[in-house]
Amino acid sequence: MSSILTTPSLAGSAARGRSIGVKLIVVCGLALAMTVPAAFLEGLVEERTNRSAEVVRQISGYSGGQQTFLGPTLVVPYKGRSLASSSSRDVYIVFPAEASAVLKTVTEERRRSLFKVPVFRADLAFDATFDLTAEPSAIPPGVELDWERGELVVGATDVRGALDDASITANGKLAVLAPSPILPELGIGTDQKARRALTLLGSRIDATAIRGSRFHVTSNMKFSGAQRVAVLSYGKTTRLAAQGDWPNPGFDGGFLPARRSISRNGYTAEWFIPFIARAVRFEGPADSIAGLETTALGTSFIQVADPYQSVNRCLKYVLLFVGLIFLSYFAMEVATAKRVHPAQYILVGIAQIIFYLLLRSLAERVGFDWAFLIAGGVTVALLAANAGAVFGSRAQGLRAFAIFSLLYVLIYMVLRAEDNALLIGAIAVSSPWLRRCT
Repeated sequence: MSSILTTPSLAGSAARGRSIGVKLIVVCGLALAMTVPAAFLEGLVEERTNRSAEVVRQISGYSGGQQTFLGPTLVVPYKGRSLASSSSRDVYIVFPAEASAVLKTVTEERRRSLFKVPVFRADLAFDATFDLTAEPSAIPPGVELDWERGELVVGATDVRGALDDASITANGKLAVLAPSPILPELGIGTDQKARRALTLLGSRIDATAIRGSRFHVTSNMKFSGAQRVAVLSYGKTTRLAAQGDWPNPGFDGGFLPARRSISRNGYTAEWFIPFIARAVRFEGPADSIAGLETTALGTSFIQVADPYQSVNRCLKYVLLFVGLIFLSYFAMEVATAKRVHPAQYILVGIAQIIFYLLLRSLAERVGFDWAFLIAGGVTVALLAANAGAVFGSRAQGLRAFAIFSLLYVLIYMVLRAEDNALLIGAIAVSSPWLRRCT
């Protein structure tokens, strides 16, 4: 008799278990389905990112773009080749034995609509000591150097950013630089596709005064540019002292500064590059200097808060966002023993999509952190009100508000943790805190 009485109860429990299992599968399927509209949001973010990059290119074009500079360098053409075989590449390049430079920058942000681009004004003072007491060691066979046509040159990647005439002083004689007729530009970079050109500005030299001697050269340049400024290690040994008012510089290129100091008021940095670290020949034909790009001493003017990058990272966690919200909703459904129609889960998913739309639109105006706070607060309030209505309990709505708030705080921590994001997410998903909350 007792077995007859307990059989319906066991059957009901089994049926309820199967129902919960089927519902869980449906909820997981809906969570995956909600990633589809998130893909369209990624397209919107990409469109705004491309628009931002276009504005950067436009403003950079007006101000000179990313600038790379070459300090005083000696260029001597070959002598003895036939006119038919001669070219602008038939030159011999000699770098100074000792080189030092001082770079000072003043920056500002230029705006177009919602987009901002850091631009700079750079004052450069170059100092170089040449040693020609030894015979050139890398002259191509069958030619000799035409010292009478030699030039001292400096270089910049975009001369449209020039704010004043560049000048050079050698042996006490001051000269204003003009585009070099011997070597109009010098290609730098070993990758042919990514190779860049330095426009060279030069002045003729008095060969009789410098050949076989040591001599001293200084040069001054004033340029504008955007986003990044760099100086090539133009000497056998090179020193660079840089200072500016940008509070968030990024140091890059071939070498990091030996000393640096960063504060709200700006930065200072010092580089020292010995010859053995430079890994570029002291002298040689123009084409042998292709690796000079790897010696760049660069400073990038970084915008710490890039809203598009942050929103894009947030979109990569969309499945975690939606999955945790859906699982929390499902846990509340099981705990209250009240069946929730799948359409309610779709509405919860739509609320998540609205969160991303708010986040993207607000991040452009108030920054990612405030945008996340506002968009997250609105979405959590909406989800909590919906939970209170669906489960017919104000207490359940308040409980949902607390759970969803904790979830959004967790996800924000994951986004801001960067290197530890995967670890934090894995620990959070595998921990029993969700069960305790629900």
